[in-house]
Amino acid sequence: MKKLSIYSFLLVLSSVHGFSNVLRNAFRSNSMAVAENPSSCLRMTSSSDTDEKAAKLVTGEELEMMLQEWDTPLVVDAYATWCGPCLLMAPEFEAAAKEFEGKVRFVKLDTDKDPEISTRLNIMGLPTLLFLSGKTDEEGGDQSVGVLRDRIEGALRKESIVGICNYYFFGGEMPTEIS
Repeated sequence: MKKLSIYSFLLVLSSVHGFSNVLRNAFRSNSMAVAENPSSCLRMTSSSDTDEKAAKLVTGEELEMMLQEWDTPLVVDAYATWCGPCLLMAPEFEAAAKEFEGKVRFVKLDTDKDPEISTRLNIMGLPTLLFLSGKTDEEGGDQSVGVLRDRIEGALRKESIVGICNYYFFGGEMPTEIS
């Protein structure tokens, strides 16, 4: 069975006796009400319009500063606005960031806006996730130096991001399946 478009559906409905007048009047009265009182229109908002993001968008300069502080682990999402997989992963990354709020810093770096740091981080594919933390006591050496725990190119689901964070930052088990 073929799907009907909205236009086709309205044409079919308008052929029903009298329905075209009802439809026309409904559209006309709605338009008149909006013209008389524009504030009566409902504005559709997404949660991204009203909620504070857990994964902060950072510039290259801000990321440089974050790479000097190792009290809290850091996950960097290197992305681009034109990248399909990046857009698909964005809500998954945000959900993982909310789950670890206050325990792990989640940031997003737009590689098109900051190509210099993207080159220095050797970002070649998008999205790229970088999992970084400070050195542990067992690792010794300079504790102010961060360690790249993992680097993953490609979109991941929230469960995979959470599993990798638990493994590298909190001593959990390595996820058996990453997707």
